[in-house]
Amino acid sequence: MRTWMILVVCLLLVTLTAASGSLFMPGDWYAQLQKPTFTPPNLAFPIAWTLLYLCMAVAGWRAWLRRGFDGAMVLWLVQLALNALWSYVVFGRHLLGAGAIEIGLLWLAILATMIAFFRRDRLAGWLMTPYLAWVSFALVLNVALWQLNPSV
Repeated sequence: MRTWMILVVCLLLVTLTAASGSLFMPGDWYAQLQKPTFTPPNLAFPIAWTLLYLCMAVAGWRAWLRRGFDGAMVLWLVQLALNALWSYVVFGRHLLGAGAIEIGLLWLAILATMIAFFRRDRLAGWLMTPYLAWVSFALVLNVALWQLNPSV
């Protein structure tokens, strides 16, 4: 039973991250920005994030099962916090430059988490790789938005 409770905790933490990010939606401000040609359609974001959050929760669960709550799990929590913070910085405060710096920190935190997870459970590490790939793309998109909209 303890195994399933850990999964519930991981799912809850990821859900809280998603919910906090949803407090700051793109809205009209984002719609009016000049966007690069490679900007995905709006529908892609909730679909991608739902799948990524599920992978993050399962990865955290598997890593926790291997060695308990330790440094790798602290990294996992840090990347969740940085994930939630990005929505506030970009959509809440409309700071594309600060968002680019923040998402760079998020990328580093995801990479560190992924490496730590690979050391304890290969599947947990692999489950973090789509997230790193998506955030890599999001970083490029964030920087491009900032370049196209320098006054923001």
